[in-house]
Amino acid sequence: MPIPMELQHASQDFERFLIDARDAAGLATRNQTYTMVQGVLQTFRRRLSFADAIRFAGVLPPIVRAIFVSDWDLDEPRPPFDDRESMTREVQALRRDHNFAPDTAIRDVAEALRRHVYLEDFTRVLASLPPGAEEFWSVPPPTAQEGGPAITHIAPAEC
Repeated sequence: MPIPMELQHASQDFERFLIDARDAAGLATRNQTYTMVQGVLQTFRRRLSFADAIRFAGVLPPIVRAIFVSDWDLDEPRPPFDDRESMTREVQALRRDHNFAPDTAIRDVAEALRRHVYLEDFTRVLASLPPGAEEFWSVPPPTAQEGGPAITHIAPAEC
């Protein structure tokens, strides 16, 4: 049997994912982006049961999946899904002295990840997870304060 394509191209696919996450977050380096991604994945994983986390891991690209399950403390307390601001602080606490994750880190990683998964499978698994999981991976539009477009006036189209 041939090696599955997702494994044959895992490194290249991961690099593309990192670039998308880096660009979404406005970070400068792959290392900064890796720490942000790892923080987001660990923050999400902490809120899932073992079975739910394994189901979620199954829809992730191979290297992202490996990061998701690495350094897993199965005895760690499982906090509930909280407001995005609190969970973002948790993301930013990973390697605090070397963490450049912006306040939009969860949204930025979600935006990038959605470009690198089979959305139908990703959405189906998220819908089967505890309340808060879908919202965690949602991609709300950026606010003007976060660098999103601040449209104050739309001129009528010229004929």
